[in-house]
Amino acid sequence: MEYDAIVIGAGLAGLVATAEIADSGKKVLLLDQESEANLGGQAWWSFRGLFLIDSPEQRRLGIKDSKELAWQDWLGTAGFDRENDEDLWARKWAEAYVDFATGEKRQWLHNMGVRFFPVVGWAERGGYIADGHGNSVPRFHIVWGTGPGIVAPFERRVREHIKNGFVDYRPRHRVDELLTNDGAITGVAGSLLEPSTAARGEDSSRTIIGDFEYHSQTVLVSSGGIGANFELIRKNWPSRLGQPPKDMISGVPAHVDGRMLSITENAGGRIVNRDRMWHYTEGIKNWNPIWSKHGIRILPGPSSIWLDATGQRFQAPNFPGFDTLGTLEAIQKTGL
Repeated sequence: MEYDAIVIGAGLAGLVATAEIADSGKKVLLLDQESEANLGGQAWWSFRGLFLIDSPEQRRLGIKDSKELAWQDWLGTAGFDRENDEDLWARKWAEAYVDFATGEKRQWLHNMGVRFFPVVGWAERGGYIADGHGNSVPRFHIVWGTGPGIVAPFERRVREHIKNGFVDYRPRHRVDELLTNDGAITGVAGSLLEPSTAARGEDSSRTIIGDFEYHSQTVLVSSGGIGANFELIRKNWPSRLGQPPKDMISGVPAHVDGRMLSITENAGGRIVNRDRMWHYTEGIKNWNPIWSKHGIRILPGPSSIWLDATGQRFQAPNFPGFDTLGTLEAIQKTGL
């Protein structure tokens, strides 16, 4: 094999995976269809609130949190009500993540230089019964420097591994196929795209100038976002929300197209929770767009007034920032 591992996608998940694998002395090939200007992917553009449980920031504010309470909130939101063991691995991942967020996560990030704003936000509080949807206490820990602040330490680690020969980073390499042999993934094949001078987030060329094929016993797909692919969003739109809107805006660049989902599925991957997507209702068109259909989010103030399509105020708790999916459902019932 040419590499110990191949990581597809150089967003935050891809950078974290690459850095952690390379730390163990393995040689990693990191591929991304975009240019180096987009290293860090969607996370770079985010507000970057991180889920932590019973943190010093919470305790300083008098917030009483615990692993048990966080797990109750997680179960109330996730549901885990699918048949045929479809929720099996999602539940195992959730249990591991709640353990991680209660234990080593904050110190792990702190050791890399990540620092947190001293006020903990209360995102997606739900506002229903105690064991229902949402966070029952504030857990939204904002990183100093927001998105760029959380991307930076992992980018540094990956660049150090590139320098030391443990990571081979190849931008403008678009994976089109996962190679298989006797049911096992053995590598990747794809298209080499022409060099791009587009700035971070701007739409880039899709002109193909070559192809590639690489092999490894381990292939990790860390490119699954669909936020800029409106056709795919409409295809997977939750039935409980009625018909999808005719007009949408996107909080992510055009390259967040979800194309690796079908490629992974074609190779035998199992795609779950297609209809359990997330939408922010308080989006407006960016007056100075960077990418196609560029939307930006309004952070609602404590005295803001939100009205439905008929001009009526939303009933509690359907307020943006409080329960965005509940608000979306209310909007869908009154007009698009």
